[in-house]
Amino acid sequence: MLELKEILVIGVGSIGQRHLRCFQSTGRARVSFCEIDPRLRRRIAQEYRIDRHYADLETALADRQDAAVVATPAPLHVPIALRLAEAGLHILLEKPLSTSLEGIDKLRSVVRERNLAAAVAYVYRANPVLQAMKAAVDSGRFGKPVEVVAVCGQHFPTYRPAYRDTYYRDRATGGGALQDALTHVLNAAEWLAGPIDRLAADAAHQVLEGVAVEDTVHVLARHGRVLGSYSLNQHQAPNEITMTVVCDRGTARFEHHRHRWRWMIRPEEPWRDEPQEPLPRDALFLNQAHAFLDVLEGRAVPLCSLEDGIQTLRVNLAALAAVEQGNWQKV
Repeated sequence: MLELKEILVIGVGSIGQRHLRCFQSTGRARVSFCEIDPRLRRRIAQEYRIDRHYADLETALADRQDAAVVATPAPLHVPIALRLAEAGLHILLEKPLSTSLEGIDKLRSVVRERNLAAAVAYVYRANPVLQAMKAAVDSGRFGKPVEVVAVCGQHFPTYRPAYRDTYYRDRATGGGALQDALTHVLNAAEWLAGPIDRLAADAAHQVLEGVAVEDTVHVLARHGRVLGSYSLNQHQAPNEITMTVVCDRGTARFEHHRHRWRWMIRPEEPWRDEPQEPLPRDALFLNQAHAFLDVLEGRAVPLCSLEDGIQTLRVNLAALAAVEQGNWQKV
């Protein structure tokens, strides 16, 4: 008989609700949640038919929990994760891991001492199309990667109409295009081409109404010998993500909006497409939930480890510093 894992979701705003329903949908978890807003807590409990819900973390930890998903504003991720780790819970942290390096070494130490699983929710790594392209690149069939180029954009008010009233409006709470969206792309690029060790960046508020944070970002980066170029905006009409890995014997390209990856080896030959059926709205988060449960059962390693999340946090902070100082930054 399948033993259900006890999963506590901390914070049930929009992203927390998505984690909650996706862990419910796995059929492998018994889900509870912690939420300080009493009206939201009552509504979510009724909507998702959850009996175990808590107004504060200490009350939640008094009940049996195997693991927790931290879906609070980014500045709270590390303090909450440290308390969870001290209580012996495995942890899935929403991205970005934090908005500073404060507390990171302590969290890393406690996770290691307690032999806990800790993952960061960079959900692009749960995309089966990108996974397939990574496997092909890693196999060496296109040679060695020499360049990664990503061009991304969407009309943020269409997909997140309440952005003005959320964490997004302030960099200090994890807002702005760099920490909110481009961080996914940078993390995926590091997954494909290795860690970024230095970068330059430019960013500006160009279009979005009601906020002053950047909605457009450009980053130039070095992953060791691999060059990277990453651009993203949150105001264009097309909802598109394209990531191209140029290797010395071929090129692979991920097109999220076309549900495919494609490759080319010889000039003037057509692209060879590797398509997939469009995924349902919650599919990547459901994949991520299953992957995290696999980790808890000892059958897998995290899609994005705590160390990988820390590396991308350092990249975020270096990019913000590069924007403010107008120079190259070491990561």
